Amino acid sequence: MRAIDLLNGRLKLRHLVLVVAIADQGSVLRAAEHLRLAQPAVTRSLREVEGVLGVELFTRGPRGATPTMFGDVFVEHARAALAELRRAGERITGLADGDVGTVTIGTLLAGSNVLLPRAIAALKRDRPGITVIVREATFDAQVPRLLDGEIDLILGRLNPIGDQRGLRQITLYGEPVRLVARRDHPARARPGLCLADLLDYPWVLPLEQTALRAELEEVFRADGLVPPENLVECTSVLTVRTLVRDTDMIAALPELVARTDADIAPLPVPLESVRRQVGVTLPAGRAPTPSARLMLDHLCREAEAITAP
Repeated sequence: MRAIDLLNGRLKLRHLVLVVAIADQGSVLRAAEHLRLAQPAVTRSLREVEGVLGVELFTRGPRGATPTMFGDVFVEHARAALAELRRAGERITGLADGDVGTVTIGTLLAGSNVLLPRAIAALKRDRPGITVIVREATFDAQVPRLLDGEIDLILGRLNPIGDQRGLRQITLYGEPVRLVARRDHPARARPGLCLADLLDYPWVLPLEQTALRAELEEVFRADGLVPPENLVECTSVLTVRTLVRDTDMIAALPELVARTDADIAPLPVPLESVRRQVGVTLPAGRAPTPSARLMLDHLCREAEAITAP
């Protein structure tokens, strides 16, 4: 197949918007409603872009539209192109008027409870016209969005980026991870409480694919123990805190998260081997928008205030 020239003027910006909308909405009809267009117009435009590419982007069936392998690839690049155009608009606007813009932050457990709210509040005091969007997910789920430009930065425990190209990290502060339970938890009455004793109770742990989960399981193995089998997997701070407060469940939480809830407290069982650095993950090859730069500045300042003696 000969290389496709997408810069000859046949491919329009509206084609990118339309293809992403169909992928997001799951059908041509819902995409048309989302874009406030007539369905025949959306169908016609989809045929146009498929004609330009010479491949089918979606298979249509009774349950909607499903991307083909060509569709998956094209949608990925369309998202990145649209995100870059949005960022270009924000940067130009930011240069002309530093009072408006949007910053999108991907959050993990650490940093979301104290640091992020303080930084957002400080940013909004300085620039009330800036819109802040916060999205919570695992690190692995956030990275593609970061690289595509859908989010500006990821805040949380610094996960190893290893051979993941295109990423850079800034350390903000160190924060221990503690095993926590409600204040009247029966385990607190046990003399010489150790990790093995805690296996008698249910646990709430991060999802399997997270770095923190892997490190916690390694703590058990290092003590010759099997990781908890009676467990709930969860990354929602609110849900974890409620489960710990209202049941006998045990969780591993960043110290600042545990400290802000009067009904839960750390257990005297240390997690010395669990990494403690909280920071920001950014795309290495893309400069932050003015709004993202302001958010990053406030995160750095608030992190210094949190760790000040």
